[in-house]
Amino acid sequence: MRFKELWPPRRVSHVKSYDRISQGEWCVVTGWCDDPDQPLCPAYAQRVEDSGAGSAFIVFGGNWGIRLKLESDTNNWNIEDANQWGEGYLSLGEERDLRYA
Repeated sequence: MRFKELWPPRRVSHVKSYDRISQGEWCVVTGWCDDPDQPLCPAYAQRVEDSGAGSAFIVFGGNWGIRLKLESDTNNWNIEDANQWGEGYLSLGEERDLRYA
């Protein structure tokens, strides 16, 4: 997808995910790349124009998107871990749902 950039991207460490519960829950986020030796890369949030809401924050990472895990999850990043999940990107409506790194 293409978005009109409103701000430069900023590195993020956490996002609030609304996938599992309606009030949201804080998740650690990382970018995911195709390098088998070092798949982790930074995740970023960027304010963009959204035709429906005026503006939104797009959270993106590497060429494989982003990975998330609950803030309470202390396990290392592992693509086989069922408690971690991936997204191509996230669209969030509020900056309060981001924690910058």
